[in-house]
Amino acid sequence: MRVRCRGCLTVCLFELLVRSFAFPQSVPPNPQADQGCRPYPDLTLEPPPINTSPGAEYAAATRMYQAGPTIERTRNGRLWAAWTSGGPDEGPFNYVLLTSSDDGGHTWSEARLVIDPPGNVSASSPLLWYDDGGRLWLFWTQGYADAVGSRVWAIVADNVDSAAPTWSRPMRIADGRVSGKPLVVANGAWLLPIHSESGAQDFDEALGFYHLGLSPCVVATLKKEDASRIKGALVYRSTDQGRSWELLGQANLPPRATAKGYRAVEQLIVERRNGTLWMLARTPPGIGQSVSQDDGKTWTEIQPSGIRHPLTRFFIRRLRSGRLLMVRHDPPSVEYPKNCNDCGELNRSHLKAYVSDDDGNSWRGGLLLDDREKVSYPDGTQAADGTIFIVYDHDRRTAREILLASFTEEDILQRHCIAHACSLRTLVSRGSR
Repeated sequence: MRVRCRGCLTVCLFELLVRSFAFPQSVPPNPQADQGCRPYPDLTLEPPPINTSPGAEYAAATRMYQAGPTIERTRNGRLWAAWTSGGPDEGPFNYVLLTSSDDGGHTWSEARLVIDPPGNVSASSPLLWYDDGGRLWLFWTQGYADAVGSRVWAIVADNVDSAAPTWSRPMRIADGRVSGKPLVVANGAWLLPIHSESGAQDFDEALGFYHLGLSPCVVATLKKEDASRIKGALVYRSTDQGRSWELLGQANLPPRATAKGYRAVEQLIVERRNGTLWMLARTPPGIGQSVSQDDGKTWTEIQPSGIRHPLTRFFIRRLRSGRLLMVRHDPPSVEYPKNCNDCGELNRSHLKAYVSDDDGNSWRGGLLLDDREKVSYPDGTQAADGTIFIVYDHDRRTAREILLASFTEEDILQRHCIAHACSLRTLVSRGSR
């Protein structure tokens, strides 16, 4: 049984208190406790139900947490957006929801699809991608409280402009967490960035905090599986339009960085005009970079790119004009206090858009999308007429807002809205108040 937080904070806290006592008893009896370690029915490996008729329990008024949005646009102009929601924070309460807009992002539907795995498994980190064949892909991560056991899953629909799109059966792609949209490279292959890291320490904390109800034997099994995984900024390849995927290559931080506990996650890849692949990753401090000269099979060590940035996600993609677009944070300063326990939440302000004419060697413009604190996790797409759409979250635990910015390259270069299509801070969704 999964208890949902509905309505006001008082009700939510009461339900969480009830759950803290009831949840361990709600988990089916585990025969491993007294019969030794047998194969565990790991729900992160099971395809979740795809709910295309979500009820009132998924309405905006019930959502205590909204984060990590993603967006795509179909050829006919429909915008689709997805994000992580649920309540009250990251953890087993999380689910992925999908919504749409038919008027350029001015108004949005209620949830049209929800992915909410059963038991103590969460769905999070969605990413939308519209392929050249007119199919909409929805990637997401399933895991135990955002820790050990994360897996990348996907569904796809080819009639996404219809009133009721038909979605495929969920397909498990790989272990780890999806990092960004696939990239179609010059040789026709699809490259999907996935990051994999050890979550053992986070898992220990989550066990107690979320009352996951897993036996010591199951915990040991999951940690053993986690230890055997390939770690790093991974690149998966499909040569059959997404029907199958294989690990192609990986990039890693140098040993001196990993010894400090640094990680390279949420990496994105673009193909440069000279045929090399350029990977940019979230690392402390600033954005790290790696290069592949053999179509993604081997990568250089991840080194600083020189792009100043706080410890959070950014966005980069090739525009129709040939320029590169980057949406990143550019606060007055990027500082982390000593002994900071939650540095990833700091310096997330002044979200700006830049373009590059020389494959990232220099950047121009700087359209300020949002100067407030606690804005983060941009993702974007571009229409055939050149309009750029960027979604991001704001104050994911209190204001619980998903916002949209639409603009053009000229707006970026002029650093303010001059085009008719330019619109900033358009509300997509607001959670419970």
